[in-house]
Amino acid sequence: MTPQNDLPQQDELRLGADALPEEAPRAYRDNTGDPFFGFLLGIAVSIGLTPILPANADLRFTLAWGALAGVSVLSWLLGSFDRIGQDRPENLLWGMGFGLILGVPFVLFFFDTFGRASHLAFPNMSHGTLLAFLVFVMPLAESLFFRGLLQKQLEFWLVGILSSVWSVCLFFPVMWGDILKAPAVAFFLAIALITMNLMYGYVRERNSLAASWLCQIVTNFVLFFIPYLAITP
Repeated sequence: MTPQNDLPQQDELRLGADALPEEAPRAYRDNTGDPFFGFLLGIAVSIGLTPILPANADLRFTLAWGALAGVSVLSWLLGSFDRIGQDRPENLLWGMGFGLILGVPFVLFFFDTFGRASHLAFPNMSHGTLLAFLVFVMPLAESLFFRGLLQKQLEFWLVGILSSVWSVCLFFPVMWGDILKAPAVAFFLAIALITMNLMYGYVRERNSLAASWLCQIVTNFVLFFIPYLAITP
C-alpha cells in the first residue's frame, strides 16, 4: 500500500468565492477612444451652434475644433492613439512641399475667389484671430483627429471624404446667405476642400502625421490667409 506521503500533492481546497474561476482583467473601454463617436460629437457641436451665426462664428469654430481636439487628446491619454515619435526632416520638407504644390496653383488662378471665400468663411475676424485659427487651431484639431485617430482604421480616401463632410458642415452654415446668392462659389469651395482633405490624407499615408500637419498649415496660409489680407470684401 502506497504511503500517504507519496501521493501527488493536491491543490488546497478552495471554498466560497475562492472556488470561482479567475476572470481575465477587463480592458478599459471609453467612448472617447471611439473615433466615430468623436466625429458625430464634432458634427453635433458644429450644427448645434449654427443659431449663434454669424455674430459668433469665432466661438463656434473654437468649440467645434475643440471637440475634435479633445477627443484626440483623451484617446492619446487613454492609450488608443499612436504615440508621436521623432520624425525625419525629409518628411517635414515633403509636407511643406505638398502644401505648396496644392496651394500655389489654386491661388494663382483663383486668387479673387479664395479671397472672397475666406472672408465669407471667417467673417469680421481680425488678422491675428484668423492666423491663429488657420495655423494653430484648425490643423491641430483636424490632423490629430482625422489623420491621427481616424486614419488608423480607414483608408486615406475615405478619411478625406469624411473630413470634407466635416468641412462643409463647419463652413457652409457661416456663409449660407451668400451661398444661396452665388452657388457657384460654394461648389468651387467644396471641390477645393475635398482636394485639400484628400491631399492631407495622402501625405499622412505617404510620409507621416507631422508632414500632413505641416501640409495643412502651409495650404491654409497660402489659400486663405494671404488672399484674406489682400482682398477687401
